[in-house]
Amino acid sequence: MSNLPEQTSASKLEHFPITFFAMIMGMTGLTLVWEKASAVFAAPPVIGHILLTLTACLFLILTLIYLMKIMLKTSAVVAEFQHPIKLSFFPAFSINMVLLSIATLSISERLSFTLWSIGTALHLLLTVYVLNQWIHHIKFQVIHMTPSWFIPVVGNILVPIAGVEHGYTELSWFCFSIGIVYWIVLKTLVLNRMMFHDPMPGKMLPTMFILIAPPAVGFISYMKLTGTLDSFARILFYAAMFLLVLLLSQAPRFTRIKFFMSWWAYSFPLAASAIAAQLMYVTLEQPFFYYLSLGLISLATIVITLLFLRTLLAVVRNEICLPE
Repeated sequence: MSNLPEQTSASKLEHFPITFFAMIMGMTGLTLVWEKASAVFAAPPVIGHILLTLTACLFLILTLIYLMKIMLKTSAVVAEFQHPIKLSFFPAFSINMVLLSIATLSISERLSFTLWSIGTALHLLLTVYVLNQWIHHIKFQVIHMTPSWFIPVVGNILVPIAGVEHGYTELSWFCFSIGIVYWIVLKTLVLNRMMFHDPMPGKMLPTMFILIAPPAVGFISYMKLTGTLDSFARILFYAAMFLLVLLLSQAPRFTRIKFFMSWWAYSFPLAASAIAAQLMYVTLEQPFFYYLSLGLISLATIVITLLFLRTLLAVVRNEICLPE
């Protein structure tokens, strides 16, 4: 009996999911929403500062826990890395570094550049690795494809947001090009899977919200690269808004899904939409985008706050880090 707590802790560590890093994407996204709102709507800067501190602490804690898993439960990590769906969540770690580099731009240029450099290099390496796995696979099937497959390749689209500020314009265009082109390819494959094959299991349905992120973030990155609201920028923005409307129209379906860590797939796309709307308002200064921005800021804040609280409750109830 004396070894029971130790065994329980070891079991929890073994089943600690890589998908936890999607939580940091959502939290950093909300941080960026309020940093933008501070500039656009004169929101109290302290909100962004508190969110950044909380997010950075959570990122460090999750990183330390996963490093322990790598050292103590290596076989479990290898199993995740070879899993056809979980593999796509490993690049969420490098995406988090890129997102944190954006969030820290106004605080420390050196810290931001360090995070951006490591995150960008690591993400490019993971992109090449995952693409090689997809191309030369022997295990991937159509049923394994979900919108989470966007994370490894399309995640490159985030690089220009801080990359341009650090003076790496051509590298930013390189990463943007990877993200945009492969977004179109992967979106076609994902829609084919959803329309003409068996429905995704309930726990993976929240990942449909990831469909919103590429055009929303693509709009933000493209505006950073070009500084102009041209036809292509509008296409990206309105494509994201349509997907948002399409998915929000299915809200009753999503609210009936039992809690899984995949719920965090709601978070970052909503945050990206809120930032894109604010950028559109700043550019056009039209009342519609003013109210759209306020609505999306509120929606992202409410949803991500509820996700955070529900995750804490799941930790207390021992509902996560369990065998599947």
